[in-house]
Parts: sequence; structure tokens; C-alpha cells
Amino acid sequence: MATTQEAPNLEIYTEMTPNPDSLKFVMNQLLLPNQSADYRDPESAKSSPLAQELFEYPFVAGVFINNNFVSITKNEEQEWEEVIPQVKLFLKEYVQAGKPVIDEEAPETESGNKVNESDDETVARIKQMLENYVKPAVEMDGGAIQFQSFENGVLTLELQGSCSGCPSSMVTLKQGIESMMQRMVPQVEKVEAQEG
Repeated sequence: MATTQEAPNLEIYTEMTPNPDSLKFVMNQLLLPNQSADYRDPESAKSSPLAQELFEYPFVAGVFINNNFVSITKNEEQEWEEVIPQVKLFLKEYVQAGKPVIDEEAPETESGNKVNESDDETVARIKQMLENYVKPAVEMDGGAIQFQSFENGVLTLELQGSCSGCPSSMVTLKQGIESMMQRMVPQVEKVEAQEG
């Protein structure tokens, strides 16, 4: 079970992301070590008490939990300045109370970038590139990019957290990830996004 553990002096600060509707709330303790959870609506958040409670705020449109941060995507009508203090207070009280991040029964979500025995050499190389080079960069921006498929030279990736719906994510996908993949894995001709 992924539960929070009381930190003696819990600190929470915010970081901007490239997505103007998404903000990263970073803590000085781990919430979900070595895994992530992406919730796009209240229905998908059934396995996470933390996400369920965040969706009770009318401005919350998405919740992404990873390691020591929660990225929240808001609706366009709401201004961040109006809601940051209440979100920080909620997160601080929730974490200090030791409440669960994800239900005990919820299966652990493995990264789609994990290399499996059934992966051929090209797919394994793609996943290694995503894990080693792309993952650290997009986590800094409050999101994740997961491998979905590779067929006929087309690599399909799922955008999660702040990356989902971000105006600059297509530029990152095409100019950053696609060009890197084409250089390092010549079998990749094109990279496309799949919104979860």
C-alpha cells in the first residue's frame, strides 16, 4: 500500500510547468516511490484516495502523482493565484495525517517503458532511451511519457500529467524526442502522441 509517512517538517513548494494549466506541487518526502499514477477524471481516480479528494475541488481537471510531487491540471477558467494556498494546505494536512496515496488493493502500475522479455531489439532500445533520457526531463516538467507501441516505423507514446494537453508538448515530441529517436534508433521514422 502506498501511504504517506509523516515528515517532521513537511515542506511543499510549487514549480511551473510548460503547460500553463498544470502546476507541480513538490514535497520534501516521497509519495509514490518509483512509480506514477495519472488520473484524467474522477472516475479514473477510484484507486487513489488522494486523487479522489483533489477532484472534489471544482477547478481540478487532472491529477498526476509521481515520486515526491503531485501535478494538478486545472480548468482554464481558474487562476492559479486563487487556488495555490488551498491546494498546498490540503496536501500538507493530507500527507501529515498519513492518509493513503493509493489503495492497498490497487495494482502497482509499471512503467510502459520497462523492457520486457518479449520486446524485440528495437523496442527494447526505444524503451531504454525513453527511460534514460526522456523520463528525467519530463518528470522535471511534472509529467511522463510512456511507450505505447512501435509499428511500421511509427512510435506511439502516451502523454501523462502536465504533458497531456500541453501546448508545447507537440514541439517537444517532434523536435526533441522524434529527432533523438531517429538519430539513436534509425528504425523510428515518426513519433506520435496518444492522449490518455
